[in-house]
Parts: sequence; C-alpha cells; structure tokens
Amino acid sequence: MSDSDAKDPVSAAPVIRKLAAILSADVKGYSRLMSTDEVATIRRLSAYRERMTGLIAQHRGRVVDSPGDNLLADFGSAVDALQGAVAIQDDLHLQNAELPVAQRMEYRIGINLGDVVVEGERIYGDGVNIAARLESLADGGGIRISGAVHEQVENKLTLSYTDLGEQTVKNIARPVRVYRVVLASSPAWTEAHPAPALALPDKPSIVVLPFLNLSGDAEQEYFSEGITEDLITDLSKVSGLFVISRNSAFMYKGNTVRPEAISKELGVRYLLEGSVRKANSRVRITAQLIDATTNYHLWSERYDRELEDIFAVQDEVTRKIVAALEVKLTKSEQARIANVPTNNLEAYDSFLRGLERHTQRTREANTQARQMFERAVELDPQFAGAYAMLGRTYLTGLAFQWEDRVHGLAKLQEFAARAVALDDGLSIAHESLAYSYLGRKEHGQAIAAAERATKLDPNSADALVTLGEILCFAGRAGEAVEWVEKAMRLNPRYPTSYLWVLGQSYFFNGRIEDAIVTFKRVITHNPDHVTGHRMLAIIYGELGQIVDAQHEAREILRISPQFTLANVRDRTPYQDPKTIERIVGALMKAGFV
Repeated sequence: MSDSDAKDPVSAAPVIRKLAAILSADVKGYSRLMSTDEVATIRRLSAYRERMTGLIAQHRGRVVDSPGDNLLADFGSAVDALQGAVAIQDDLHLQNAELPVAQRMEYRIGINLGDVVVEGERIYGDGVNIAARLESLADGGGIRISGAVHEQVENKLTLSYTDLGEQTVKNIARPVRVYRVVLASSPAWTEAHPAPALALPDKPSIVVLPFLNLSGDAEQEYFSEGITEDLITDLSKVSGLFVISRNSAFMYKGNTVRPEAISKELGVRYLLEGSVRKANSRVRITAQLIDATTNYHLWSERYDRELEDIFAVQDEVTRKIVAALEVKLTKSEQARIANVPTNNLEAYDSFLRGLERHTQRTREANTQARQMFERAVELDPQFAGAYAMLGRTYLTGLAFQWEDRVHGLAKLQEFAARAVALDDGLSIAHESLAYSYLGRKEHGQAIAAAERATKLDPNSADALVTLGEILCFAGRAGEAVEWVEKAMRLNPRYPTSYLWVLGQSYFFNGRIEDAIVTFKRVITHNPDHVTGHRMLAIIYGELGQIVDAQHEAREILRISPQFTLANVRDRTPYQDPKTIERIVGALMKAGFV
C-alpha cells in the first residue's frame, strides 16, 4: 500500500502527502523588540508580514500559517522558494535600513525540500520540522537551506553558497547538510563584490545622512526623519549643488560607515550628519558638515530652540552649508528656501507622520498616510505641501492598483492643482500634476508640468524620471534616456520603477538588446511586474521570437487574467496612435487577440 493510500488509525481518513519546498521564518530578537516597544513592534510586524505574503505569492508560494512572529509557507519548487526568500530579505533589508539598529526587525529563514503531510490548509512532518531547524541556524537577515534544496538550485540560480557541513538538529534522527546563502546585503558579499567608486560631479556634492533620534522615544523617529527630508528638499532646490536623493541617503540609517566609504559609494564629497532631540515644546538639533575625502569638519553647530522655531533652524542650516561650500543662491532659490510651509505646528507634525507612513509603500500605510495629510490640511487649509502629498497617496494607489483609475486620477488632479495654486514653487506638486495630465493623455501639459518640477528642484531624481517617462510616452525617447540616467546618478540605490522607464526609453530609441537586459532586471527583482513582462512580450513579438513572446504572454495572464488589448489601446498613454498599434500588433504575435 502506498503512502497516499494509508489510513489514519483514529479517523480512518486518507493521509495526503506531497513533496514541497517549505519556507520557515521568524524574527531574530522578537522578545527584546516587544519589551522595548510593543506597539511599534506589532505595527511593524504586521507591515512586514504583509510584504512577505505578497512576495511569497509573487513567487508562486502560499502562506500556510503565521502565528506570532513565525511564518510558514510552501512552494511547488525549490527554485521558487529560494527566489522568494531572497526577494524577502532584499526587501526587508531596504525597510530596515531606514530604522535605527535597535528597532530593526530581521527575519531568519530556513528552506527545506521534503515530504509533508497535508491536512486541510496545514502541513506537517519532518519536512516542516527541518525547515524550522534550519531557520534557527540562520542569522538575522540570512537564509539557510538543506542539502536537498541545494541540489535543486545550485545550477539554476546565480547565487553563492557556503557549505556549513552536516548539522545535528533537534528531534531529527539524522544530521542535515546545511548551506548558507550569500546575499548581496551580507558582509560576505560586500567584501567579495566591492561597489565601484563613483566619480565626483563637477559641482559641490553632498549627501544628508539620516539625523539620529536622541529623544529617547522610538515614536519620535518620524520627527528626525522629517527634519532630514526637509533639509534634503531645501538643499535640492539649489542649482549649484549636487544632492543625493532621500532613498539612497536613508540606506545608511543606523549603519556605522566610514565617510570615505560613503563618498566612494555615492560619488559625493561632502556629508551632513546630525541629531534631533525633541522634548515637549523644545528641540535641540546638532549638525556638522564633513569633507569625506579628507575627513575634515568644515562646520558644526548646535541649536537649542523652541519647537516653533524649527523652520528658522532648517533655513539657517541650509544657508550655512551653502556658504561653507561657496555656492551662490539665485533670488528665486533664496525665496524658496526661506518659504515657511505652515505656521501650524500640529499640522506640520501630522505632515511628518504622513511622510513616515507614505515611505512604507503598503496599502495600509498608504491609507494611514492619507489620513495624516487630510488632518494636516484640516488644521491648515493653506498648507500646500500637505495637499501635494495627499495627492501623492492617490498616485501611489494608482501605481499599485489599489485605486479606481477614474477616481484616483481625479483626486490626484484636484490636490496637485490645489497645491500649485497655494505654492507655485513646490516641485512635487508640479510633478504630481504632470502625472495627472499624462493619465488623461494631455502630453503637452504633462511635459510642461514635469519640466517646471525639474527646474524648481534640479536634484529631484524622481522628478527627472517623471520627465523622462512622459517624454518617452510623447515620442521623445532619446531625451528620456538622458533624464533617467541623470536620475540614477542622483539616486544610486534607485528603485525598479527607474529601470522600467529606462528599458522603455531604450526600446523606443532602438536599443533593443539594452531594453531586453533592463526588463529582465525588472522582472528578476519583481516577477509579477506585469508591464515588465508586457514590454518583453512586445520586443520578442517584434523580433519574431514567438516562443519567448508566448511565454511572456502566459506570465501576463497569470498576473493579470483580465488583461486585454482593448485596455492597452484605452489606457496606455502613448501620444502617437501608430505607436499604440505597433504595440498591439506585437502583442497579437505573442498570442493576444
């Protein structure tokens, strides 16, 4: 009698077995995190679990159980399981990089390939137990796999592995062969693959590192982050400076990295670092400017002020830096830097809390951010920045398909226009307005708004990418490539969205091989990036590589079963109707009708 025909001695029900790749994960130091800040830990645990669940589904797995800080998932393939685990650790590494070391929530992951017993939605057996034991052997942010998994993935994935030998694990009769997966975020990888140094720009270049929160309260982290962002924004307005974007700057949060190493990695000469201590109605801010190439301190200052003076302090810090670097401000730059966003400190506090939620990029956090920005404009109906970010939450909802398209575009337009009416010098408001015009295929107005955004904030990498994307949709792909490449230099740790815009620009500029390589990078990072698969299907269709085109078409339908050519014609915002027909024709070769 086979295993699948065996009977349970109690219930006499068939015992269902299957071979599965099992992923087991838990949080390193979970008890310590809970004892330090229970509310923040639970909130972060929920957000991280949502991200992990999404990544597991993208890699064709399913979450079986998630009690406490544990998570158990199964996959039909060891390759899928390991790719999913790597995607999880890469994603959480980026999330944790924005937190102080003591608050980081690092997951340990173990993966095993083995026989399991299936009971409803649950799975049991030694296959599961071994995965749990491997997880306990992993470091925070690390992955351990069994020998069985290693045999399946060794020649299929471009990863490195360290053989840790046979390990005796609890309640398992025979020793288990264990391998450590070497991740790009690990010290071992960094030592073996040092990043090439970036050349210094031809103008004074600076990165504002995340200011330390010295308030003794983790809940005040949003405030120190907000001060950092405000300083980046103010300095970015200065055309005579080269300023690294927030995304790349915050990769160093909580890390002890030598100034010269940061200088080489980001290609900048100067670093601004500091701290914030907020208590009741008072705030203490320290700041120091360092020449990272010599480790010489050019300027430092400490400010003890009433909270209501916070904008004056930010303005003074910005002007001190500009003076120290001998950069001249234009009259319009002086006015924009001196602009006070709001006189209502409670509205400003809600705004900063909203910014902190918005960077998390989850549906729940986006909803919370929207509520914070709505509160800010209720408290101060003249707060242009809050209106701009309120519109941004609708843009985020549209990008992640959380928002009805018609409603989302209308709200984006409404709040972006309101922000521009209140403050025409606000770059992000013009950028949001540009996307609202693009959604309605009003390309001329979209380009004008995006160009206005880049002039107001010449160091905003996101604004440069926005302009590049709109130019590409308007048939000016050659210009688009230049704008995206400039953005990538300002934001060396750029997100996948930059790659997608670059790939599309390469395609319409006739650089087909570059486009293929770029879109493959997109879907390697995110296997469910439907427009990445769509562009590959189009390229392969045009090249006559029908088998490859059909493969991409199947991936498109797996991710988006409602995908139709009618939607492509209706929603894709290309200006030239011939371009739309070209794309539709290529997709028809891939099998769509």
